[in-house]
Amino acid sequence: MAQLSDVAKRAGVSTASVSRVLNHPDKVSARIREKVTLAMEELGYVRDGAARALASRRSYSIGSVVPTIGIGIFASGVERLQQRLQEYGYQLLIATTQYDASKEMEAVRSLIERGVDGVQLVGQQHDPRIYALLQGRGIPYVNSYQYDPDNEHPCIGFDNYRSAWELMRHLMELGHRDVGIITSPTRLNDRIAARLNGMLACLKSYGIDQPANRIVEVPHRLADGRSAARALMRANPQITAICGTADALAIGALFELRAMGIAVPGEVSVAGYDDLEIVRHLDPTLTTVHVPVEEIGVRVADYLLGCIEGRAMPMKTELEANLVLRDSTARVRTAPVRTAAG
Repeated sequence: MAQLSDVAKRAGVSTASVSRVLNHPDKVSARIREKVTLAMEELGYVRDGAARALASRRSYSIGSVVPTIGIGIFASGVERLQQRLQEYGYQLLIATTQYDASKEMEAVRSLIERGVDGVQLVGQQHDPRIYALLQGRGIPYVNSYQYDPDNEHPCIGFDNYRSAWELMRHLMELGHRDVGIITSPTRLNDRIAARLNGMLACLKSYGIDQPANRIVEVPHRLADGRSAARALMRANPQITAICGTADALAIGALFELRAMGIAVPGEVSVAGYDDLEIVRHLDPTLTTVHVPVEEIGVRVADYLLGCIEGRAMPMKTELEANLVLRDSTARVRTAPVRTAAG
């Protein structure tokens, strides 16, 4: 097995330079990094993770506990987080919870047992025992995807409530007053709950008390967005806009409206939330709220690594989730009267 000294000899550099390339590549010139990387490839060098961890008392791994990677936003965020960590020689361990509080507790315990040096959590709503476990062992952690200036725990995220309020205001400014809302479950999901509350508060500011039959809660799946849109239109044929708390639901609504022969945005406007890549390629393209998922991944990595290295890091970081106007929303137009049958 090739040793560190063998790599240094092959690359024509000191063992200290090889160590810096492995542990702090940003502090080494591109020329040295290239020489050392080539030497490692030629020798088939793989560093001894156990010895490294023993010497440094670190595992050089970060844990990320997310509800699911079946949703594009979390998948993209995890990917960017991993890319950033790899730049500093860290690996990412991922655990999914399916929005189950007991599974989240199990996931955090498992990551701690594996010796992770830091943990990313999603949202602000967590079992207090999770915080006690992390704090008791001195493991840095950060909440993400939801900004809350009043929460006692560190966070990197955005204001789901305010951005959803702005999304609904866009529909109001276009003249829509009969609006249907499709939401994924709010239980154990403070981000979706904040988005729904923001939409309802905006409607209230325009003098609209949203009727219960104009809010449909369904699983976070495109097919359920379709069924919810059909249910809304059958119960409320006067609806002129549908707003989803997530893009997947809005995409489903858009597809179902087309299947029902209802023009978008000619008869019904549709808006979502997330800005998944696919929504830019739909016909019509989808008006939505852009979630800064890649920036979250980078900021989370930098925060946790900074804490691990003993640097003072900001407790709260607020990012912007901006409204993106596209072709799926338009001003209210005079349209043929639809029946409840659709």
